Amino acid sequence: MAKKYRVGVIGSTGRGNYGHGLDTVWREFPSTEVVAVADDNAGGLAKAVKRLGNPRGYADYRTMLEKETFDFVSICPRWLDQHRDMLVATAESGVRGIYEEKPLCRTLREADEMVTACERNNVKCAVSHQTRYSPILDQVEQLIADGRIGRLLEFRLRGKEDNRGGGEDLWVLGTHVFDLTHHLAGYPLWCQGYARQGGEPVTASHVKPGNEGIGPLAGDNVGATYALPNEVSAHFRSVRRTAGNPNRFGLSIFGSEGVIKMTTGYLPSASLLPDGSWTPARTGKKWIPISSNGLGQAETLKDGGLHAGNVLAIRDLIDAVEEDRDPEASIHDARTAAEMIVALFESHRQGGARVDFPLANRDNPLTQLTAK
Repeated sequence: MAKKYRVGVIGSTGRGNYGHGLDTVWREFPSTEVVAVADDNAGGLAKAVKRLGNPRGYADYRTMLEKETFDFVSICPRWLDQHRDMLVATAESGVRGIYEEKPLCRTLREADEMVTACERNNVKCAVSHQTRYSPILDQVEQLIADGRIGRLLEFRLRGKEDNRGGGEDLWVLGTHVFDLTHHLAGYPLWCQGYARQGGEPVTASHVKPGNEGIGPLAGDNVGATYALPNEVSAHFRSVRRTAGNPNRFGLSIFGSEGVIKMTTGYLPSASLLPDGSWTPARTGKKWIPISSNGLGQAETLKDGGLHAGNVLAIRDLIDAVEEDRDPEASIHDARTAAEMIVALFESHRQGGARVDFPLANRDNPLTQLTAK
């Protein structure tokens, strides 16, 4: 019998818990075994030990990393404030692969430290941007490559625009659409953005601690324009409590000969409008659904939700370790998504000026605002 990969799990009940199933996904792989789990909440730890098949339990993840030997570790908490420390400690403990919950971290300085720790120790790190593993995204990429929407012109991105709309939406959900935009169009060149709250430009007086350990946060109405390679542009907007039903979360890709719209997830909703005017009411053109089987084909796969995306991510992470390559949704890509988020606030801090990538400011721009 082949040796199993040893897996550790880091959770934090009450402070991000275990994310979107980053702990239980390992049960889908006979080649892996969860041998230990850490959680600083005693009740949460007891439940995790039971849920994961009775591995050894630790109250401190640092102790677990010192006493155990792992091939892979899942860093599960949704809250951002612990991500940097957890990942750096894990990368330095001798593991080969890490699966990290999104968003990556609170600042670009933290992101740089996390990337450096992985590179220095040859650790492959995948971040849970599950749409990157979707078979429908493969179809979207092929349609673009085949010229079905002509020359790429612009991307339009929105969050869920619920009670989190604005700055929180930008961080928590914007990370998905920015990751997809970077993947499809390339590394951004510059950004111009703004942040407003209560109808006023955000100042230091508006900045408060964000939910889920995001750090200093403000804005109930945020937006930005990004320049991408090959004269493509992208536009992000999120306005609090303006969500449609269903909400608009996702991205639209506009080309000279048509439009592709898609949501996020393992099997996102996606469709093609073969209309260069982008106005089907005028042309009579119809939206054509995109399935995992191709354009206009019936969907035969069952939507397994985030779990199905996690399964594909772990399969790819194991392959990445064995093949000595980056995972599909790598920590490097997640840092770029975070950089696009931070760029909006950095441009706002500079009065809406254009800020170039890579950003020179690696700290949280909201901590550097004036009171007026």
